[in-house]
Amino acid sequence: MPPFKIHSKYKPTGDQPQAIDRLVEGIQRGDHYQTLRGVTGSGKTFTMANIIERVQKPTLVIAHNKTLASQLAAEFKEFFPDNAVEFFVSYYDYYQPEAYVAATDTYIAKDASINDEIDRLRHSATTQLFQRKDVIVVASVSCIYGLGDPEDYLKLTLSLRTGQVIPIEEVLMRLVDIQFVRNDIDFQRGTFRLKGDTLDIFPASTSENAIRVEFFGDEIDRILEFDDLTGEILEARNYVMIYPASHFATTHKKMERAVVTIEEELEDRLEELRSQSKLVEAQRLEQRTLYDLEMMKEIGYCSGIENYSRHISGREPGSRPYTLIDYFPKDFLMVIDESHATLPQLRGMINGDISRKQNLIDFGFRLPSALDNRPLKFEEWEALVDQAVFMSATPGPYENDHSTQIVDQVIRPTGLLDPLVEVRPTKHQIDDLMAEIRKTTDQGDRTLVTTLTKKMAEDLTNYLEEAGIKVTYMHSDIATMERMEIIRDLRLKKYDVLVGINLLREGLDIPEVSLICILDADKEGFLRSETSLIQTIGRAARNERGKVILYGDQITRSMQVAIDETSRRRSIQEAYNEEHHITPRSVQKTVHDLLSTAVAAEEVGTYLGDGEDKFQDKETFSVQDIKELLLNMDLEMRKAAEELDFERAATIRDTIRKMKQDYKID
Repeated sequence: MPPFKIHSKYKPTGDQPQAIDRLVEGIQRGDHYQTLRGVTGSGKTFTMANIIERVQKPTLVIAHNKTLASQLAAEFKEFFPDNAVEFFVSYYDYYQPEAYVAATDTYIAKDASINDEIDRLRHSATTQLFQRKDVIVVASVSCIYGLGDPEDYLKLTLSLRTGQVIPIEEVLMRLVDIQFVRNDIDFQRGTFRLKGDTLDIFPASTSENAIRVEFFGDEIDRILEFDDLTGEILEARNYVMIYPASHFATTHKKMERAVVTIEEELEDRLEELRSQSKLVEAQRLEQRTLYDLEMMKEIGYCSGIENYSRHISGREPGSRPYTLIDYFPKDFLMVIDESHATLPQLRGMINGDISRKQNLIDFGFRLPSALDNRPLKFEEWEALVDQAVFMSATPGPYENDHSTQIVDQVIRPTGLLDPLVEVRPTKHQIDDLMAEIRKTTDQGDRTLVTTLTKKMAEDLTNYLEEAGIKVTYMHSDIATMERMEIIRDLRLKKYDVLVGINLLREGLDIPEVSLICILDADKEGFLRSETSLIQTIGRAARNERGKVILYGDQITRSMQVAIDETSRRRSIQEAYNEEHHITPRSVQKTVHDLLSTAVAAEEVGTYLGDGEDKFQDKETFSVQDIKELLLNMDLEMRKAAEELDFERAATIRDTIRKMKQDYKID
């Protein structure tokens, strides 16, 4: 297999070389955790690519949402075109988990729509991990959810080679065992077809190339790879491995054992429910479980089979599930991008899952073993990590406490400095704010103002508008499509000022913004924590005239930390620019690059149309824009479902379907 090799016209610059050297040394001496503390725009992804090239380890990169994961995967593909860069995220276009709402006696059946292309990419990732070492998998936090046993996945692989003597009937039976389906008409991923002595197999890990196996009697005469669309023969193969069409495929022996242990658990649970006089729950559980068992005996599968995963894999009660991490070799490298946001997600996934399933168990919808179909607990995730590098501009307490070294990367290739930060009193703050806005507008730049409440954002917007300032606001009541239009209009100078609550978190990088004003900066809390303030201040670092004004009557600890950190970075950057004769220049970014910023508003808003066609201006956005937006709406929908807010999840689902129909997107 080829070694990791970067293909790029760029070379490490600024403090990237020292960051690369120090982190590589840490990995080589066996450091468990390290942190790359890099400012926005300093090229952290390029630094990590160089580290991967140096250490030559299979790498798992975890991001906290699909959009960011997609962007990272695209960047790594550009850096490593000759190596395997794979993408592993949740394959649901829509997912509403099974749930029971006791207060209204409402059972909600599982409802899901699987994205076939993402499913293919997931299979491609696990297949590549078994076949080669030069693999980078970029994943969302869904990688800590249960996946099939990697040993079973590998054992069930069908190996075929030219000259092999094997009856064609046996090959067909093996394909059915690993959950391939015969389909002589609609040939697609995970299917096979037979015409005489020619067997065509469409592997689950590809969407284009299929395998043709030609038999002469019971002997394999030829193996060919061909293009499914054109039928063109691409190459002759001496050997091919067909991996299972499902990550949850298992052996007949394990399935037979699972049926027995499920029956035993059912007996024990029924006795427990009846002893508590829960006769309705007992009857419900018996009826549902016996039906599932009958399906598993007859066809080897049932709806909701993942709830029996502990029995099927033969794990002990309470033991952790298998995940994507189990498919990696032991000496792999893990990278946690935006670790201050990703680590809390990894830690919190288990809680919502347990509360929902416990309700199903208590009311007789599931056996207690359903609790073992779950994401990893945080301590289980920690035990699986060999070596990890955390990346963030604002590492959290976990990274600071556990890292053997924290490596700074504060020099930007553009020479841009962290913005100047001023603290001003709240007295006459609105008059002062208006004066600063007009100065900024006169020099052709934009202003972002952040408040603590929706009402204040709306009231301030009205006041500024009456004063003749071109302003608008954005908060959680603004639908995602409208947020996208607002960001576009701000960049196109329809507006000079944007007011909001938490507009400025990760991802909202607008080069035209040179002034950020934070009202009530001295009100300690989540929105005015040191992490939030540093992230907010960093949004002004895309413009050479960047400036931040904190309005407050006292300097809180969070404010002081943010000010000190920004000053520290700025002094380092100024010294470097002076030594190397670099003149800072603003980031150039086309107005088309809007999608990643549009969803950065504080929390998921409503998607109700209120009788209006919210998507009538279809020529405004490209198909790619809409597809990326749909991915983000999918994230919001699944988050709502995880929080048991099924009404909102269903509303977002319906909006996604309407958008796909309106924009003619499959």
